[in-house]
Amino acid sequence: MCGCRASVPSTKQYPINQVAPASTKKSPLAAAGMPKCIPIAKQLASIKALGKGSDLEKAFASMALVYNNSADLEGKLSKAETKSLLQTQFRGFIQGQENKPKYQEIISALDEESENKIDFEDFMILLVSLTLMSDLLQEIKNVKTTK
Repeated sequence: MCGCRASVPSTKQYPINQVAPASTKKSPLAAAGMPKCIPIAKQLASIKALGKGSDLEKAFASMALVYNNSADLEGKLSKAETKSLLQTQFRGFIQGQENKPKYQEIISALDEESENKIDFEDFMILLVSLTLMSDLLQEIKNVKTTK
């Protein structure tokens, strides 16, 4: 799964701790004869400026590509699409957070029926917020960096 609209499961809302089921149907884009989604790794490789980029630069470029592949023509995501993207692409960081009040507040805001859409800046703030409260971050901090 590359993260683009052609490969992201439907935007039907599922509880954040429940993964959307894998789709067995072809995406509407594939059915319409649209080109297949290019994997993120290949998209990154096509950005010449990142050829000798640092790991951090490549990580941020990956986040931008995943977001852009899912965003609408205005460069925004609906709240349902944002929640689906978190479920499929950020699962390790949100797993086990369901009982934390701040997490519940963030997810409640995504569940509200609203026409508001999420732009890239708000999406990045959301990712940072979820990362800071995640159990996975503590595990990452405990990784040995030297022998």
